[in-house]
Amino acid sequence: MEPIFSVSQKAKISNESLMVGVDIAKKTNKGYCRTPDGQEVKPFNFDNNIPGFNNLWKTIQIAMERYKLKGAIVGFESSGSYGEPLQHFLKDKAQVHLVQVNPMHTKRVKELNDNSPNKSDKKDPRVIVDIIQLGHFLSCTLPEGAAAELRNLSHERDFQMNLHTQISNRLHWLVYRVFPEFTQVINDPLCQTGRYLLREYSTTGQIAALGLERLTRIMKEKSRGQLGPGHALRLWEAAKNSVGIKVGLESICGEIRRVLQQIEQIEETIQEIEAQMLKWLGEVPYSPRLLSIPGVKLITAAGIIGEVADFNKFSGPKALMKLAGLNLYEISSGNYQGERHISKRGRPLLRKLLYFAALNATKRGGIMYQKYQEMIGRGMKKLKAQIAISRKLLRLMYALVRDNRDYTHNYSELRKAA
Repeated sequence: MEPIFSVSQKAKISNESLMVGVDIAKKTNKGYCRTPDGQEVKPFNFDNNIPGFNNLWKTIQIAMERYKLKGAIVGFESSGSYGEPLQHFLKDKAQVHLVQVNPMHTKRVKELNDNSPNKSDKKDPRVIVDIIQLGHFLSCTLPEGAAAELRNLSHERDFQMNLHTQISNRLHWLVYRVFPEFTQVINDPLCQTGRYLLREYSTTGQIAALGLERLTRIMKEKSRGQLGPGHALRLWEAAKNSVGIKVGLESICGEIRRVLQQIEQIEETIQEIEAQMLKWLGEVPYSPRLLSIPGVKLITAAGIIGEVADFNKFSGPKALMKLAGLNLYEISSGNYQGERHISKRGRPLLRKLLYFAALNATKRGGIMYQKYQEMIGRGMKKLKAQIAISRKLLRLMYALVRDNRDYTHNYSELRKAA
């Protein structure tokens, strides 16, 4: 994200504000305060509880009163969830501006200060204040209301989806051990037919013992006619001549059944999460603007809103690009002109959601299909083209929310005319 103050505002704030650096930890945090003219409050500890937070706030107030300062800029590294309680404690304090610094910047400035990679809790909050004083801090946008709910739900859904993939891979591995030929006939073991057969007849011997006629009837019924006698014959013959292992089958088949049960539980959880996401999406006033874009589906829009928190709090699309880690950079020197890449320093889930939205938008008939084909025609690699489309979609979303308008096919032309 972009700095929340312009250059002139930084100078004004830095003359009237106490700079506070906080090194956040799981149990005990380290704080440090410095005035614009270099006077300081030495590093101090405070715990992650209300007495500790009150101690920090009291220290800030005493320092502001002693040095006749009007406010405080409180900065911390962008890292993990341990800092969330403190951020929410401070966000409603009228005299406080919350900012965050890039951990990579902290690491580099540490070595600049004393030409040493030494790391200590006393050193870290001082370095954070150094970075704040240089003006290299980023805005801190905390989601509230529906956006906070959507952020939590989208992260939980992403976790459950990754867990589903992990356990599904485990199922493939187990099936391959006992019946390698199974997926040569039934491509997806998680289809209804595959699940039924693996649950009820896990071994090749059990499938062969069914007989061709009964196996044909089961496969036709469970697949609703998609798998006919030909598939049944191939599976039955494969079962009779399988090269799968013949030892330890009881334990492996038991695990297959338990894995299938886990997968079904995860799928139920994902459905519950998605129902909650749709509920909270309806509470966001500008959600219809995003949903008006063809190819942007309900879950995608809900996840993006959760990650962004509030489109209206961003100064422009460039700030959103930084949030998503889609801002471009290049390394060039002299006659060498480097290629441009995305920074990948923002929110990875937001980047992932935009990428999937770009995949939908670049399908035949999608709103970005023609633009995507033009990029490919100019020799751009497909992955880079998809990332470029992700950037365009994010710009489009910002414009629709800013203008409070639904998407129209000739939206860019309408914007130019306006």
